[in-house]
Amino acid sequence: MDSATSEATRDTEGTTAHGTAPATRPPLHSSAANGLKIVIVGGFGVGKTTMVRSVSDIRPLNTEETMTRAGEGVDDLSGVRGKTTTTIAFDFGRISLNDRTVLYLFGAPGQERFWFLWDRLFSGTLGAVVLVDTRRLEDSWYAIDRLEAHGTPFIVARNDFGGPRHTTEQVREALDLPADIPLVDCDARSRESSRDVLIALVHHLYALSTESTESTTHHAPETSS
Repeated sequence: MDSATSEATRDTEGTTAHGTAPATRPPLHSSAANGLKIVIVGGFGVGKTTMVRSVSDIRPLNTEETMTRAGEGVDDLSGVRGKTTTTIAFDFGRISLNDRTVLYLFGAPGQERFWFLWDRLFSGTLGAVVLVDTRRLEDSWYAIDRLEAHGTPFIVARNDFGGPRHTTEQVREALDLPADIPLVDCDARSRESSRDVLIALVHHLYALSTESTESTTHHAPETSS
């Protein structure tokens, strides 16, 4: 599958996609040399599937199933009452940031009963995006805890669901985010906005890599000639 089309559809996480004309997306560049695995995590219904769909250069792989009465009393639908489907394994997509850098995107399932899959998804992951709904910030705590436990670098992206606005300082304090972790705004329905989030993550990873290299060089023992 080398291309996909963007459609004006209602997404599966309570938001409506922008009505843009279908457009063929470009195939993978033959010059691509850097493939980075990125995971998008967050609470149930925060827009992970929507982000993968909106930004992927290929038709994304989705493992969605219709929610049934069997999940009543098990799944917490607070704030996402209109949601009718759920990811039961992961979403997968791909985006080329330039001729040489390709991101392979894995959207993690948000329901607590599927969290056991997260550790496997984190394997080999270079970095992550924690997508948050500011109306339900507490749903993001587990994602942040697991990434910190794995030592996986991440940034936080506030998905725009409307409703009350919170300042960056308020969100950072509520999530107990250190000052060096980027916090950005996004609209997961928008390809451009989602791409900007991924670019912010890559810049963060590059900065961390540069700091690590400089630190190693600075502390390297001198050798006698």
